[in-house]
Amino acid sequence: MSTENEGTEVPADPTAPSAPATPPVPAAPPAAPPAGQAPPQAAQPQQHPVAQQHPVAPAADEPTRIQPPVPPVLPAYTAAAGGGSWPPAPPAVPAWGEPVPAPPAEHAAPRKRSGGLVAAVLVAALVAGGIGGGIGYWAAQREDNGPASTTVSSGEAPASFKREPGTVAAVAAKALPSVVTIQAKSGDTQGDGGTGTGFVYDQEGHIVTNNHVVASAAEGGTLSATFSDGRTYDAEVVGRAEGYDVAVLKLKEAPKGLKPLPLGDSDKVAVGDSTIAIGAPFGLSNTVTTGIISAKNRPVASGDGGGSNSYMSALQTDASINPGNSGGPLLDASGAVIGINSAIQSTGGGFGQSQAGSIGLGFAIPVNQAKAVAEQLIKTGKPVYPVIGATVNMNDKGEGARIAEQGAGGTASVTPNGPAAKAGLRAGDVITAFGDHPIDSGPSLISEIWTHKPGDPVKITYERDGKSATTTVVLGERTGDS
Repeated sequence: MSTENEGTEVPADPTAPSAPATPPVPAAPPAAPPAGQAPPQAAQPQQHPVAQQHPVAPAADEPTRIQPPVPPVLPAYTAAAGGGSWPPAPPAVPAWGEPVPAPPAEHAAPRKRSGGLVAAVLVAALVAGGIGGGIGYWAAQREDNGPASTTVSSGEAPASFKREPGTVAAVAAKALPSVVTIQAKSGDTQGDGGTGTGFVYDQEGHIVTNNHVVASAAEGGTLSATFSDGRTYDAEVVGRAEGYDVAVLKLKEAPKGLKPLPLGDSDKVAVGDSTIAIGAPFGLSNTVTTGIISAKNRPVASGDGGGSNSYMSALQTDASINPGNSGGPLLDASGAVIGINSAIQSTGGGFGQSQAGSIGLGFAIPVNQAKAVAEQLIKTGKPVYPVIGATVNMNDKGEGARIAEQGAGGTASVTPNGPAAKAGLRAGDVITAFGDHPIDSGPSLISEIWTHKPGDPVKITYERDGKSATTTVVLGERTGDS
């Protein structure tokens, strides 16, 4: 702020004692100087020696105290008649933030006196400076106490917030403790193996997964199952079904308090239903993905790369499934298992787990079928398959499943006195429907047969010599994979 004030020096301290009682007589206002010439400086009145105060330095051990800035106080130029002290008492500076009182009317400076006008302007400037300083001090104090904010931090979220049942987060949180990551290693010197997924089937420690997840360790290898909390247990194979691609393991030292995942009803699943897949894609354990059921009764033939094939009338989902998800649960919105994730479609045109990443076409074994297979494996250790007693061509596609002219090794393609023979089927017949499901190939026929149980009667539609006919086949059975 400027220190110019009619040549009057600013007192160093507003508390200085008053000057002698006789004030000097102010001179008449000087004439206006010519244009371009600075006005003459006014003579400085003599100051009282007591007003010359000097600041006292604090002691060396006394901490320096920072006080709010005090604006300099200049004497107001008044035109009151009569005596009074000189210099006049400095104007009172208002407290920070308080309104500035207007000067009394009787002390207003004459309009024709330029000195009074300048003094009034300076007083107004000083008052404004005082208010500005007060506001600055108030703002600094507010800054010291922390800036105000209108945002809501995460710490201010309602303490009662809960994820409602049926949300993906709630379903995943409940299911993850019952899902395991399986490590399989073969018994050979190379120690080949892989990673897959399984889930707790019962409180006795049985784990359901895919056959191709554990196949490499089934003969002399090692298996381990790791839960989401990091606990790891050794496991052993109870039984495997190559054709169904289902296997059951058992934890060697099953912990108490196992929580089996609830099993749903895959027959009641509808296209568009929400799905949640849990697994270890590419070894990333406890991964949760979501999607919907994009198709049902999708005939899928997949292989494990070892020469054995499996067939399923699969649930198709667009939930992201990748190698490592195999054997993991496919859940519905309530958290019930509706399928076992088993295969993916890749851009290369093949089904299986050795393909590249997901393109949104994943396939799961319906849980109703998987449950029947698992129960059989726990009970006997061997799978049981329903059969029709006929060999069909596995390569043709589009017109149906054609019964081959002869079976493996030159045997008859229709087993004598078997289910197909009893139903009147012959070599060369083309089966176009099995129950209510159309058949377009050999794999699709097998996939549909394996959704049933031995002894089930099923209506079959077939073509012979260009004519369509129907018959009923009572399914037989085959035990084991060989």
